[in-house]
Parts: sequence; C-alpha cells; structure tokens
Amino acid sequence: MADTSITNSVENRTPERREDTRSTERYLRPAVDIVETEAGLTITADLPGVGKDGLDIGIDKGILTIQGKATTEVRRNDIYREFELMSYYRQFQLPEVIDQDKTAAEYANGVLTLRLFKAEAAKPRRIEVQAG
Repeated sequence: MADTSITNSVENRTPERREDTRSTERYLRPAVDIVETEAGLTITADLPGVGKDGLDIGIDKGILTIQGKATTEVRRNDIYREFELMSYYRQFQLPEVIDQDKTAAEYANGVLTLRLFKAEAAKPRRIEVQAG
C-alpha cells in the first residue's frame, strides 16, 4: 500500500489500553480482516458465541471499540471441556479521513461486518482538463 493509505496511522497514536487491574473479566482479541476500498474501510470480525444484544460498538475520539459478551450455558454434567467462550474486546485507531457519522454494521452467524466510509473531501476525484 502507498504511504497515503488510510490504514496507515496519521500520527503515532495508540489506542488507550484497558486497565487490566480494574476488570476481573478476561477478554479475547477477535480475529479481524480489514479491507480498504475507494469508499472506505470494511472490517470483518469473528465473534463466536456473541448474540446481537451482547455487542457494543462505539467510536470515541477517533478510536473504534468492539466489545462482545459471549453467552455461555452452564452444563452440570460436563465430563470434558476443551474450551470456554469468553468475551471479546478490540480497539482500532481510525484515520482522520473516515466520516464517523457514516458507519454501518451487520451481524450474522457470529461475524460482524463494519463499513466505515471516507469523508467526501478525502475521496479521490478526477479533474477534467478543458482545452481552449
């Protein structure tokens, strides 16, 4: 990608870290795919075990936060268990060219798809040259 790509950080800023000492809950970092197009960014995150009501997505001060509470059913007769579902937490620093008011989110079958659109001023534009 070119240096002007919106996926590169404009400044060397990092998202604020969660204070692990204040939260007793453990979090997993969900796997994500980020794709850049001329229109903006598409972020796809895998959040197995999270219901639509358990999702909390927000943008504050240029930082996108994805939180998902996984619902686990307690089984009394478990003989063996290889994994347990935990909640998810992930943050991303958004570039300044993203229009934070124009976002769309879809959630189906444990996959969250976020569409973040570029501001009109940041979109590439072709300028016609007039002969004369």
